[in-house]
Amino acid sequence: MKTMNRRSAIALGLTTAAVAPLFTLAASAKIKKYGPKEGKEIAPGVRVVEVGTGNADIPAYKSIAIIDVVFQPGAHAPQTVMDNDMVCTITSGAFTIKKADKEFKLKTGDMYTCSKGKTDEATIQARRSACIASPY
Repeated sequence: MKTMNRRSAIALGLTTAAVAPLFTLAASAKIKKYGPKEGKEIAPGVRVVEVGTGNADIPAYKSIAIIDVVFQPGAHAPQTVMDNDMVCTITSGAFTIKKADKEFKLKTGDMYTCSKGKTDEATIQARRSACIASPY
């Protein structure tokens, strides 16, 4: 075993102190359950719930909003032209995502992107409600 000098011990201690809160935040995150009337219905069984908004430090964007798109079992979001660039995360459930040039399946924890002006379509594959979280 290698010996640890004082500088290495201090660096390890600072790193541990900096990373510990991230594990606490990740462990405490829970999926929000929405009622049947929360948000705005965009298709039968598909609702958009605005979670929050804030300023963006990204030069191309003035502000950012986080939304949850909640799907009931068997729901389908028809092909839509995206108004904004988005990075989407599947926070619960399983989906088939269809784009103009490809189709793929995603499950909880997976991510995908949508480009402004391109089309996107989503169908839930789960037997219970599911959610896609997206900043836009």
